[in-house]
Amino acid sequence: MATDWRHSFITDREKTLTRVYAQTYPMVLHFVKQHNGTPEDAQDLLQEAIILFYEKVMHEQLVLTASATTYLLAICKNKWHQELEKRQRQARIFLTQTSPNWEEPTIASEQTNLDLGTFVAQLGKKCQEILVSFYYFGHNMPQIAAQHAYRNVHTATVQKFKCLERLRQSLANFTINDFR
Repeated sequence: MATDWRHSFITDREKTLTRVYAQTYPMVLHFVKQHNGTPEDAQDLLQEAIILFYEKVMHEQLVLTASATTYLLAICKNKWHQELEKRQRQARIFLTQTSPNWEEPTIASEQTNLDLGTFVAQLGKKCQEILVSFYYFGHNMPQIAAQHAYRNVHTATVQKFKCLERLRQSLANFTINDFR
């Protein structure tokens, strides 16, 4: 099976890669979108997976027991789970750094730059989690409602709005230049 792919790559690499991409992309896109990703994330994942597939086929290191699309989708799923774990770690670091106990290093000059994260942290844990989930990670409101055990999406939306209004009020006396 892999030898057929090797022959196809040798004969017409570009056509073969295009065909594999076209067959697999809709499945990868569906999976990634179901797990908080974007079409760009799906494209990146599939391109990486195809590179791995191509290299293994050309070096005769691959024994396929399923179709190539199944193999590529499995690679993409694994890579996407790794990416989500990485993003969660980064979010925890972001939340730790923006906690009220964390202080920005002082700048030698008289002018101090403000950090938006400190204002978000002052809103409280629940507001901070909702705003970061929605604006930073791009989670949709049904996911946020479920994550925070709200009775329905409307309640979560109202809470997000209240948090956003509190943030706006705390920033009312500042301009964009204060954050540069």
